[in-house]
Amino acid sequence: MTLLESIAGPRDLDALSHAQLEQLAEEIRQFLIAEVSQTGGHLGPNLGVVELTLALHRTFDSPRDAVIFDTGHQSYVHKLLTGRHDFRRLRQRGGLAGYPQRSESEHDIVESSHASSSLSWADGISRAFELTGQHDRCVVAVVGDGALTGGMTWEALNNISDDNTRRLVIVVNDNGRSYAPTIGGMARYLNSIRTGRTYRSLYRSSEAAFNRMGRPGRAVYRGVRGGIHGFLSRFTNNAALYSNLDIKYIGPIDGHDIDAMREAFEQARDYAAPVIVHAITEKGRGYAPARHDEADQFHAVGKIDPVTGRPTAADAGETWTSVFAESLVTHGSQNEKIVAITAAMLRPTGLHRFAEKFPHRVHDVGIAEQHAVTSAAGLAYGGLHPVVALYATFVNRAFDQVLMDVALHRCGVTFVLDRSGVTGPDGPSHHGIWDLSILQAVPHIRIAAPRDAERLREELGEALSIDDAPTVIRFPKGPTTEELPAEQRRADGVDVLRSSSENDVLIVAVGSMAATALDVASRLEAQGIGATVIDPRWVVPVADSIVDLARDHRLVITIEDGIRVGGIGTRIRQVLRGAGVDTAVDELGVPDEFIPHASREQILEDAGLTARQIARDVVAQVLGSRIPVARPVSEASLSPEKTTENRG
Repeated sequence: MTLLESIAGPRDLDALSHAQLEQLAEEIRQFLIAEVSQTGGHLGPNLGVVELTLALHRTFDSPRDAVIFDTGHQSYVHKLLTGRHDFRRLRQRGGLAGYPQRSESEHDIVESSHASSSLSWADGISRAFELTGQHDRCVVAVVGDGALTGGMTWEALNNISDDNTRRLVIVVNDNGRSYAPTIGGMARYLNSIRTGRTYRSLYRSSEAAFNRMGRPGRAVYRGVRGGIHGFLSRFTNNAALYSNLDIKYIGPIDGHDIDAMREAFEQARDYAAPVIVHAITEKGRGYAPARHDEADQFHAVGKIDPVTGRPTAADAGETWTSVFAESLVTHGSQNEKIVAITAAMLRPTGLHRFAEKFPHRVHDVGIAEQHAVTSAAGLAYGGLHPVVALYATFVNRAFDQVLMDVALHRCGVTFVLDRSGVTGPDGPSHHGIWDLSILQAVPHIRIAAPRDAERLREELGEALSIDDAPTVIRFPKGPTTEELPAEQRRADGVDVLRSSSENDVLIVAVGSMAATALDVASRLEAQGIGATVIDPRWVVPVADSIVDLARDHRLVITIEDGIRVGGIGTRIRQVLRGAGVDTAVDELGVPDEFIPHASREQILEDAGLTARQIARDVVAQVLGSRIPVARPVSEASLSPEKTTENRG
């Protein structure tokens, strides 16, 4: 049995010697490389926190001591040390989630994988412990250095001070590789002084003494304290910053030195007030292919060869992201007013291509979506056309800025939302299923959902020509769908993908659901039900053609991969009623639930959004005489044998 196999929970670490902990660290690295290479996942970040997590669980008593990971993708080692060793179906239905998940373990507290929220959680939990008399319980927040670019982190830090007895430890996992840390005896010595009880007692008593002297005393105290901080900052890079926030600072510490990390954690644990522990780690530690990857040290990988690190799956070819990246470069070459903004997603959104061509026209603001959006409003005011590229799930964080800073001021800003709709393996917080429902509430906004690569190129160009309102282009994750040419483009830009001489059913396809809609139409046609399929291209506002076509059909079906509550189908129904059109409308979409990790296909099946399920439901309505059709449907045509025969 390996050491890792013997670890069923954190307290199994207590009896291990230093040599055994080092051996366990090596076993964990080899395990992660072997397992994640087969499933895909966040490999580089977890290779970087092995020793840090070992020291953390050796020092603190999870789950009595609350441990929070921000953003959560660095929690694989935590999962292993809390007894979850079966990684064979990581990020697949029925397997472990790629982020902390409460249903998996009592050791998982915060599930959301949106960055920069952990310190607010920690602040709240530690206050609750204090108010309920649980003074012996610690709260530990492990924060990636990237999360410190988020404004919410600094809002939390502003509310966490050391003038209380809360046991709150903030672990800054710094793998940015941009620091020249002071690691050694002097740093450890200063850490021990700053967190010692004598220092804390003298600190409080001296502050009280100077305060009793009134305004002159407080001025002298601030001067003396500032001089001390200035002296300490020569030895510790961030001591001055955090001390000015009234939070004690320990570090920087070699995050791969288990003993040093344990010593720092023990000092922080025993200080009985908020403390920051600054650990320097190396992303991809112990795995040469990750360390030599200049892009992101294997931050997230698909299936790879564990020896070489090269992808084992065939290249997916053209992806939605790559089409956008190339198209934006083309437009940027023709229009100098186009600038691009992203929030720590330069490469994932494809903006690195634009940055290579126009380095001074791209701004990566870090994990700060709210700032990105309002900054874009300012750029638009200055005469430019900003393109804000985000994952669809992250635009949720900046709704107020879209509404009040961009839309209210009629700014021409284009939002490009990658990974919209059902994304699959990353779970509830990464599905892009809320954007259509949320954003269509914004006055004057225009939202496009391209059905294929050519429509993406086309609609991006149209969006960039609009300077008096926000525009949105949304597309899914992964490879593009095959081109779906239109039979006809109506005057208002609506594409008719399939027409029928029998106006029984009008199917309105939103974006990537167009192929499904065409499949549904074929199945209905085989059952004697005529179906017209249209792609609005711009789903908001609702085009006049949709109203006209709905008036001529007996049933309207809308298909979208966003939540159906307040979705595009709901808007179309409201517009039809406002126009006096009483055609029945079936709004098909994703339920308003937090959807666990699974493949996109499995999730769409669960939601009833496959062509087979949709066609069956329509036929059931026809059989039930709810919807009259031009030609009666015979019982024989709906027999199981006939239905199966026509599913293609």
